[in-house]
Amino acid sequence: MAHPVADPVGRSALRKVAWRLVPFLGLLYFVNYLDRTNIGFAKLTMSEDLGLTETMFGLASGLFFIGYLFFEVPSNLALHRFGARRWIARIMVSWGVVASAMAFVQSAGWLYALRVLLGIAEAGFFPGVLLYLTWWLPRAQRVQLIGAFLVAVPLSSALGAPLSGAIIQYADGLFGLEGWRVMFLVEGLPAVLLGVACWFYLADRPADARWLTPEERGWLDRTIAAEGEAGHREASPWRAMASPRVVALGFVYFGVVYGLYAVSFFLPTVVAGFAERFDATYSIFETGAIVAVPFLAGAVTMVLWSRHSDRTGERRWHLALPAALGGVTIPVALHLDSPFTVMAVITLTAVGICCALPVFWHFPPLLLTGAGAAAGIALINSLGNTAGFAAPYITGWISDATGSIRPALWLVGLAMLLSAVGILLLSRSRAGADGGPAGVSREAVRPAGR
Repeated sequence: MAHPVADPVGRSALRKVAWRLVPFLGLLYFVNYLDRTNIGFAKLTMSEDLGLTETMFGLASGLFFIGYLFFEVPSNLALHRFGARRWIARIMVSWGVVASAMAFVQSAGWLYALRVLLGIAEAGFFPGVLLYLTWWLPRAQRVQLIGAFLVAVPLSSALGAPLSGAIIQYADGLFGLEGWRVMFLVEGLPAVLLGVACWFYLADRPADARWLTPEERGWLDRTIAAEGEAGHREASPWRAMASPRVVALGFVYFGVVYGLYAVSFFLPTVVAGFAERFDATYSIFETGAIVAVPFLAGAVTMVLWSRHSDRTGERRWHLALPAALGGVTIPVALHLDSPFTVMAVITLTAVGICCALPVFWHFPPLLLTGAGAAAGIALINSLGNTAGFAAPYITGWISDATGSIRPALWLVGLAMLLSAVGILLLSRSRAGADGGPAGVSREAVRPAGR
């Protein structure tokens, strides 16, 4: 069992870190994920304006990840060198400018180009924040607080879906622009403002945090340093990226992310398709409200599941079971016979995906430290996010080729099931109760306080 921190100074330090950093970083990720996926709602009217087929839309959605993947590792190494405060501020301002520029695309070619640029601008944000949190959070409390940070993913879809739908429907014609263009413009600007705020709000390390007492700064520094000395963890960037276990974790993450982006990009299309299948027609705003439901459920269960993982100290099954749940439910959903049952099963899919995400990120820091952690975490995120290109493009291509989205969702289910199997195989040897990957000593995976 993972025990709570006994030292009152430690409890006070962690409480301050949790309230100071996690909500702010979660807000940044909320805007980040919204700007990345709001193209799914823009599609409802943008495709006709720009003459996009399903395959062309899938390509536009996925091209984001081309620039993103190539620049992930260099960006994270730059964050490790120059500090999180400066580098996260730079990322946010640049992606906000590009996200807002999406409002002015005039052709599919310009859409493709700006999606690539958006990926380059955003590269390094997510792995950078994860690396940053390892500098502040002891391992035993990390999954719960990373879960609180990652709840921005389902909340971005849950709150962003009706917001995007409302802007497209009710702001059509504002500034002389179509509704989807107004949406891109309005939802890109907050990233610029928050990027400026980062410069003044964040501290790079506990030693730089004036909002902690000297005793609290010392406790965090000692605790994090002691965990870095326990077990063998790779500090070399090149060796980290060449590690078979790091690559294997990247492919496990691929399956979970494949499900996440397939649902994020195409769920609005699925709901819009209820008009043909069930003679149930919804406005764009109503479509957004319906799309929000699975992600709201995912947000709640993500927090509870990650808290349970920290309380029990178990990680392996806390990742495998929700990944399997997502894999089993998503292909079944579109074979059901009413909008209610379809959305109920897709809600289970969203719950599975959301619960798997924070637990997954417990594993990489068990293998990596220093610059090796910067490179390795970025590589894992890059390998996993190749699914961000594959899922929308393959789903769109299969939908065009077959006239149905159902075969594509069977492929999504298979990818998630392979992730569940992969983490069980990777962690079964010398895993210990904490469920660390094979080859990690029990000392390296034991939570503080044991």
